[in-house]
Amino acid sequence: MKRRGFLKQSSLLSIGSLLIPSVYMSACRKGNLFSDIDYKGKVVIVGAGAAGLYAGYILKSKGIDFQILEAGANFGGRLAKLTGFANFPIDLGAQWLHGKNNILGDLIKKSETKITLDESDAKFWFNNQLVTELPRDVNIFEGDNLPDISFEEYAIQQGLGNEYKFVVENLAGDQGADASTLSVYYNNLEEENWSSGDDDFKFQETYFDLIDKEIASHVSDKIVFNTVVNKIDYSNDEIKIHDINDIVFQADKLIITVPISILKSNDILFQPTLPTEKTNAFSKIGMGAGMKVFLKFSNKFFDQNIIGGSICAAYADDSVGKAQSDKVLLAFVMGEQAEYLTSLGSDSAITQALLGELDLMYNGQATASFLAAHVENWTTNPFIRGAYSYSTVGMGNARAIAAQPIDKKIYFAGEAMNLNGHHQTVQGAIETGYREVIQLLNDVVK
Repeated sequence: MKRRGFLKQSSLLSIGSLLIPSVYMSACRKGNLFSDIDYKGKVVIVGAGAAGLYAGYILKSKGIDFQILEAGANFGGRLAKLTGFANFPIDLGAQWLHGKNNILGDLIKKSETKITLDESDAKFWFNNQLVTELPRDVNIFEGDNLPDISFEEYAIQQGLGNEYKFVVENLAGDQGADASTLSVYYNNLEEENWSSGDDDFKFQETYFDLIDKEIASHVSDKIVFNTVVNKIDYSNDEIKIHDINDIVFQADKLIITVPISILKSNDILFQPTLPTEKTNAFSKIGMGAGMKVFLKFSNKFFDQNIIGGSICAAYADDSVGKAQSDKVLLAFVMGEQAEYLTSLGSDSAITQALLGELDLMYNGQATASFLAAHVENWTTNPFIRGAYSYSTVGMGNARAIAAQPIDKKIYFAGEAMNLNGHHQTVQGAIETGYREVIQLLNDVVK
């Protein structure tokens, strides 16, 4: 069962050690990026997620001085790895490669990383029973002339009754959102630009390993950890970046790659203040609660995917694509469901709630064969605070405004700043890191 169902195709251009998406080639004046650039300025990158790491990777390849400031103790952002829980490694964050016609697909081929097409089947929890098919088609959120209303409201308009509520929540949750907040129109509009491919893949090892080995290892010596940026002064030619301990870092150019949740919460004070148009754009880009709970069992009683639970709308067999086969079921929890589980206050309470739902579906087999659980709550991570960005009702061109550089000094990257339909993805974050380096270098040579 695909976690996303997007289409289209694009090509990649490899130039030397750089992997370049062709969609960005027109943004770069010929010769600017790939000829020798003698830039003596200092670039600071805020955030060591996929976008920040790849921006650093490109800057290093051009011999440009840079530094990455990371709020946490580890790099990766919404990528993380768990070992020892099962007899295979687990991705705590990003897990599926959504299409391989992108930078990462090229990198996977080059590095001979093992991936598996995810063709796992699904069952639906519908009217208190597991079924293989629904009475009605729920793929109603694609097409022409769609209204700018929520998934929830549109589903009701189209005659899907309350019995479809959590199936619709699954569709919205796949986009990181509640059905009550995700826009039918803007979600469909942004997906039209998707060019990565229609298939979903899982890693035999982990997504984190790919980024670690092929990108992060080249720039890890440039990362300063436990550095929480809370003030950026760009009032003069030299930018001053302050952390919470009032340590000051100086830069000529700055690339900000923090999650949109951090920008929306005004955790970073800008001096002078950012234009109102930009802060309004931040506020219009959605980012809801999200968590992943891994449940390990002695017996594989569950189906490969279960859709439509009222506690968790999406369960998935985590052993799919792995060389080993411990019985691990992932609860992929988004939006209001993640908020509810978070409100329970403890990992034990979260686990018990999920086991209760699975017991209802499988006649008590969950509790009977339960061994262990791991809860990864991205909502309570102070430097993430949610899942990934999504398209809200009334969003307009918020992403384009949010991504615009400021005074040829400050540049914005990260999955929420992707303008080509690849938001919510690791490849989308990487594309923006690359895009902003192009923009920065073009500004330098103009």
